[in-house]
Amino acid sequence: PPFQNDDLDMEAAVASARPQLVEFLSHHLGWLLTTSRHFLPGMALNGLDGITDHREKVSVLLDLLEKAGPATWKQFAQYLCMECDLPLDLEILLISSAGEGNGALISCHSKCSFDMFLTSQFSGFAGRRRHRSSSVSDKDVKQQRLDSAEKYRHLLIDSIRQRYGSRRAAGAAAQEQTQPLAFSQAFVNLVIRHSKASHLKERMDKPRQDVAGAPEPEECADTAVKVSDLFCSVVPSGTTKVIFLFGKPGTGKTMLMHRICQKWAEGVLPQFLFTFLFEFRQLNLLKRKLTLKELLFDLFLQPEDSPDAVFQNLLENAWRTLIIFDGLDEFAANMDLSSSSKGGPTLTSRMSISELFVDLCHGKLLPGCTVLVTSRPKRLPNFLLNTVEFLLAEIWGFDHEKVEEYVSHYFHQYSFKEQAIAHLKSNTKLLSMCLIPALCYVVCVCLEYLLLKHQRSVELPQTMTQFYIKMLLIFINKQQGEHADGEATQLNCNKKAILGLCDLALKGLEDKKLVFYVGDIPEHVKEFASLHGLLTVFEVKTSGTCPEAGYAFVHLSLQEFFAALCLMVSRRVDKNYLKKKFSLKSKWTLKNEAKTEFMESFHIFLSGLSSKECRTFLMLLAEQDEAWVQDKQDTILQSLKKLAATHLTGPKVIELCHCTFETQDLKVAQHIGSLLNFKYEFKNFRLTPLDMSALVFVINSGQDLTYLDFAGCLMDIDSLEVLAGCNNIEHLSFRSRRCGDDFASALSKSLRGMGSLKKLELTGGSITAEGMTNLVQASSQCLQLEEINLQDNRIRDPEVKRVMDLFSRMEKLKKIDLSNNDLSLNAVLILAKEVIACQNAAELRVRKDTVMIYFSGPSGKVPRSLDLRWEERKEHVIPTRHVKLCLQDRSLSSQHAKEIVAILQSCPCLSEVDLSGNKLGDEGCSCLLESLPWIPISKQLDLSQNCLSVNGICSLLKSVNTCQKMMEVQVSLCHETAVLRFTENEEFASLPPREEPVFSTDDQQYGEENQTPTASKKIRLTDSRFQASDLEKLYAVLKECSSISELDLSNNYLGDKGLLQLFQFLPNLKMLSSLKLNDNQISLNSVFFLAQSLSTLEHIKRMNLRGNNISTTHGVNCSFPRVRSTSRWRSSFLAHPKHVAAGRCFRLRDCRVGPEDVTRLCQILAQCPQLTEIDLSGNSLSDQSIERLLSFLPYLCHLTLLSIRNNTFSPRCTVLLINSINLCGRIRMVEVRSSENAFLHLGASVRSQKTSCRLTDCAIGQGQIDELCRVLEQHGWLAEVDLSRNQLGDEGLRCFLDRLHRVPVTCSLNLSHNRISQDGVLHLINAFATSGNTAEVQVSLCSKATLIIKLTSRDDPRKILRLAECNFQPEHLEKLCLLLEKCTGLTEYISSNNNVTVQAAERLLHSLRKKLGLLKMSIEEPWVCKESVTNLLELAVQACGNITEITIRKDKTLFQLGVRFPHCLEKVESVVSRLNLYKPEIKHACFYQRVREKCAQLQELRWSHVELHNDEAEMLVKILLPLPELKKFGLTSSSIMPTGIDYLIMGLQNCQAIEELNLGHMKLSGAAIPKLVLALCEMPSLKRLM
Repeated sequence: PPFQNDDLDMEAAVASARPQLVEFLSHHLGWLLTTSRHFLPGMALNGLDGITDHREKVSVLLDLLEKAGPATWKQFAQYLCMECDLPLDLEILLISSAGEGNGALISCHSKCSFDMFLTSQFSGFAGRRRHRSSSVSDKDVKQQRLDSAEKYRHLLIDSIRQRYGSRRAAGAAAQEQTQPLAFSQAFVNLVIRHSKASHLKERMDKPRQDVAGAPEPEECADTAVKVSDLFCSVVPSGTTKVIFLFGKPGTGKTMLMHRICQKWAEGVLPQFLFTFLFEFRQLNLLKRKLTLKELLFDLFLQPEDSPDAVFQNLLENAWRTLIIFDGLDEFAANMDLSSSSKGGPTLTSRMSISELFVDLCHGKLLPGCTVLVTSRPKRLPNFLLNTVEFLLAEIWGFDHEKVEEYVSHYFHQYSFKEQAIAHLKSNTKLLSMCLIPALCYVVCVCLEYLLLKHQRSVELPQTMTQFYIKMLLIFINKQQGEHADGEATQLNCNKKAILGLCDLALKGLEDKKLVFYVGDIPEHVKEFASLHGLLTVFEVKTSGTCPEAGYAFVHLSLQEFFAALCLMVSRRVDKNYLKKKFSLKSKWTLKNEAKTEFMESFHIFLSGLSSKECRTFLMLLAEQDEAWVQDKQDTILQSLKKLAATHLTGPKVIELCHCTFETQDLKVAQHIGSLLNFKYEFKNFRLTPLDMSALVFVINSGQDLTYLDFAGCLMDIDSLEVLAGCNNIEHLSFRSRRCGDDFASALSKSLRGMGSLKKLELTGGSITAEGMTNLVQASSQCLQLEEINLQDNRIRDPEVKRVMDLFSRMEKLKKIDLSNNDLSLNAVLILAKEVIACQNAAELRVRKDTVMIYFSGPSGKVPRSLDLRWEERKEHVIPTRHVKLCLQDRSLSSQHAKEIVAILQSCPCLSEVDLSGNKLGDEGCSCLLESLPWIPISKQLDLSQNCLSVNGICSLLKSVNTCQKMMEVQVSLCHETAVLRFTENEEFASLPPREEPVFSTDDQQYGEENQTPTASKKIRLTDSRFQASDLEKLYAVLKECSSISELDLSNNYLGDKGLLQLFQFLPNLKMLSSLKLNDNQISLNSVFFLAQSLSTLEHIKRMNLRGNNISTTHGVNCSFPRVRSTSRWRSSFLAHPKHVAAGRCFRLRDCRVGPEDVTRLCQILAQCPQLTEIDLSGNSLSDQSIERLLSFLPYLCHLTLLSIRNNTFSPRCTVLLINSINLCGRIRMVEVRSSENAFLHLGASVRSQKTSCRLTDCAIGQGQIDELCRVLEQHGWLAEVDLSRNQLGDEGLRCFLDRLHRVPVTCSLNLSHNRISQDGVLHLINAFATSGNTAEVQVSLCSKATLIIKLTSRDDPRKILRLAECNFQPEHLEKLCLLLEKCTGLTEYISSNNNVTVQAAERLLHSLRKKLGLLKMSIEEPWVCKESVTNLLELAVQACGNITEITIRKDKTLFQLGVRFPHCLEKVESVVSRLNLYKPEIKHACFYQRVREKCAQLQELRWSHVELHNDEAEMLVKILLPLPELKKFGLTSSSIMPTGIDYLIMGLQNCQAIEELNLGHMKLSGAAIPKLVLALCEMPSLKRLM
């Protein structure tokens, strides 16, 4: 039973009265002490003297009285009630604590029964209070009220015992025979879990899938409770207590309510004097309004007499009244906050049921009572969540233990009881169904029947729908006994009654009607349903008059089953109506609440009836053929498929999976699974094992791997067992604080069955180290697992060694995440030690609470290295691992230094170690650095943000000398940076400096070629702003670092004094090749000093001075690596590019340098040997400064590059820079960009070589042309002049072209992007036609704006004109033709998309001619692809000269001719023939003749993507192909009539001269190919076929 005696002992009963009792007796302490001596021995009272507080003394006395035993307490309670003027409610509590008839609270030694005792107590009230009554009439009224109340209480007990003690139903005798379980079997406790109302409120305010997936706080976790716990807090506070029990269909809510009533009648709930039970499905029948009194008395039980007195007593004892409302989800009317009565309700106010219910819950009626409500989870009224403090719990149904108990009770009389239990345990799906009590009953009915029929072979149905069908057939069959016919025969005999029951069920659901009167049910249906236990009968009270008989399906799910069956077998239901009824979208109008409240399982049953297994049953019942039934089933299946294509939230996905599971159709399941995007997200709702079974069915039916994500979902451990059979899960994630060690342990058992699982996440849970170990041990068997995420749990001190040993066995493991688990520092250090020892571990990344381990490659066979010293093994083992160790922000101090050193020394394959953000300090870092030579780090060690001082920095610098593999030290006090970098090999290869030179360097080593390579070490000591005292310490250490090649002391505020100190020991650093002193407050005088030092420091290769303004000094950047020559221009312009000596570079940037400063600087630099580069960027050099600088170029003998960036140049200055080519013969290129950046490249000697001048985007206009041309005219060796992106315009171009003939050189001239129009282009063409030194012109006026001129000083036979996208207008085309007539030396003319029409093209062909030689003409225009071949040939013959080539490519809109000059004069007959062309009869003949004459010297004929008509094919075969000079013929990707193909093949036989034939991409038929082969044999000159 659900109520245990230990819950209802005397102490529990006294506890409810104790607070009031202590308060009352503390004011009567003297009387209590005197009275207690009569009940307790004197020795017991001796210890009270030391207690001064009255309440404490009373509490101790009451403890002594309770410990004296039940009999003593009873006598004391009776005496207290008789002698003291107690409050009435306290008196009743004491009477209850003194004893009840069942003996649950007091000993059974009492001679009087509970009833006699209570009567005596009521009479005692009157006797002892007689002197307090104001009148005799008041006493009589109270006495009468008490007597009537007690009488009514007995009446209630008898009524409830009669109703629910042994439940009665229609056809009781048959029922007892067919359903022994439902009405005879002992009740089995249900699993009930307590929930927080605030948690549910959040879930209901937001859609379930929209609530954040973050784990709930621990206090929100649902906890298991007993039924008695729900009522334990009932106190006389005057506050109404609402208990809300929700549960899914079939979990036993109604049966539990009946059980509570039954147990109350047996006296197990003594805190309640009165108990009432109302079912909402019966309340639906009420159409009138009621008072509270009518609700309690008329609808439940009418008192035999004095109803007013009973009601008044009930009001006075409201806190001891329990009112149960069962099935809120079955209530048809609206239930919301507006249902509450307006203003204060009165006891005589008539209200609707919803108003009465709301006001009872709000405490407006019967304040202080206890209201118990049950519902399915989808009907939770807002007024409960928003305005009422209530207790919330969920009925889960059974767990595995309860299932076994239930089945054991069910089969207790059978010998095969153990076989039945074993059968259920072995079937996970069946076991999941049995967790729902209603389904468990159905399964037991079917199992019982099958075991009785077939002792050895048992095949149970697979789905809930099939079980219901089987149950129906079994009930029918049981009535026939041993003489029963087959199922089909029985079904036919009862078909009419079954169909009638189906109609009744569907009509009831459509009308929201769950209770039926006698007149609603046909007699044969009622008789059938009652006989087989499908309907239950009960009294229905709608008023105080005689009750009527009401009928209802024994369970709402059964009504839904018959309603769904009605749709599938009824001839009145067509496919459209079926679709409408099945539309889950109409059901899911709200995200969490169903519109059709009474159809929770309706759609599931419809889906189940669409399975193949149900087809025969439906055919028999509907009397239809298989095609008719299958058509209806297909309608359901298609609706399911369409639904899967919509956006579904978690709860809807689960319901869809249930529907899919019921179909048992693998193709449908596979289709639906593929539409769910291979990712299932479930947030903040409960999933049952049955839900999980349906989900696994869909996932396993598919062929794709899926991702399952459960965030904040409540699920029991049994659900995890179902997951074990899911093979298609690739990624599994749980996020919930409810997930603890038990959850992890249960999940561990399921992991092995997930053969495709690659990523496992259990985050935001309560897993401890023990749970992690169990989980990892199970995971180690999942060899395919790649990632485990255990973030945000409670793994404070894991079993690191054991866990890492398990990880080492997982060959495909890549990542473990243990972040936010409050790992102790000791645990982190142990973890670092074990990660290094684990052979497949690649990286440990720890930063504050972030802890991640990365793995790479298989391990397993390689022994762990921790127990062996690396020094002992390094000669035998070459480490192939590269381990990264990151321990950031973990408060490591100097006391951990030795332990860290030991950890690092144990690993022979460390690549990177990051200890930044700790508290090692100078002492800890020094300890680490002393051991650095014996720590095998191959890349870098990061000690940043470790509270280092100057002393700590000195220790870092010393490691350059002590550690041979050290490559670089990077330190910054301001940024708290401290990084050491190492070489990976013992033979140290020099690396390029951080700041690359202008030209990339070659592979030569510094110094001489035969010098032995040494390590290139660097010290970057920047952004530290040292004091003078600090510099002495640092310089003392730097003086000893003789092997460094690069020293960076930028941003340290050294000043001139610090710089002078530095240069005192600089000559000792023989390997130094780069020195950076940026932002050090160095004056310009120091800059000159540094420049002068280049002549004395022979090892200095480059000096960069940047940011040094005389008034606001920023710093100096001096670096001296070698300069190497690999640029494209230098390889062609330098005299001896392979023998360039290692040079030096001087850079002075971002300073204010005047002309005098430039003069002084150049004088110094002229004395510097091997100076190859000078960079003076950002110094605001004036024209005068530039002029002085350029005058020194001849004296800088080794200079190869002068760079001046970020310096605005005036137009005059630009000309000065260009004029430098006339000042220094070694200049090979002058480049000026955007009037801000200038580069002068110089060669090694003054040998005659061509020079390039590039002035791009320098705003050069017409005004600068004359001066520019004078400079260019002085230099006769120009290779390139680039004036692109300037502002010449048409006039500037005209001016430039007029002086172009004075530049007698061969060079390329680029004038692109200079705002040239069509008029400018025509002027250019005129110059091109008349100039003798212009070889080629290329013009495009589109977005590319190209204009390139190639000049030549020697006789060049080529003269090419390329015009593209010039958008010529008719007037421009006319001028163009006139200009081209003058250009008699043209060799090639290419015109592309210039708006040239067919008529303009004809005029153009007439204009293009030359004296002697070949002229190639190309025209690309859109009309080429539109014109026929004939029209294009007519255009071709308009050209002057003899045609040698005709190319037509319609795919590229290309028309191309080759013409040879001079051309032969036409005969007189030909001219006469052309004059007669207007005559139709001779038109074609004359055209053919003209083509034959113009193409007499035709050598190449190429047509592509053309369409040949028969007459064109005829002309091709008769005229063009037989031409004696034709060598190459191509016809590709073209269309031709079949007859034309045959004609063409025949014509090829006459082609004696063709050497090359291309018929690519021609669609030749199978018959044409043999003919073509024969034709090819007749072509004697053919050499190539394509």
